[in-house]
Amino acid sequence: MGSLAYAQEGAAAAGPGPLVQFLPLLLVFAVFYFLLIRPQQQKAKAHKAMLGNLKRNDEVVTAGGLYGKIVELGETDVRLEIASNVRVRIDRSRIETLLGGKVRKDTKEGRDGKEKG
Repeated sequence: MGSLAYAQEGAAAAGPGPLVQFLPLLLVFAVFYFLLIRPQQQKAKAHKAMLGNLKRNDEVVTAGGLYGKIVELGETDVRLEIASNVRVRIDRSRIETLLGGKVRKDTKEGRDGKEKG
């Protein structure tokens, strides 16, 4: 029995330092930051700038998928004309995309490409 006690008292193995143990956690955080957090912050910043630069007659797409032209701008809401004499009021933050001067084919022309008469 005495020999077993001496065998267990061997020199303690030196483990890695605390910095080496913490390094994988730091690497995971760095990957999450550069692949997930930072791009999302940049996207939110660009969306906020786009909402701030809206003006009348801009064509937009809402979060619900409605295409329309802005006819009135309020502080927190926007009135869109989605068809002739059809206007809806939506929250300004629900505008997803600004269509940069693109005219939709189905508004001035029929779906077959011919002028509506």
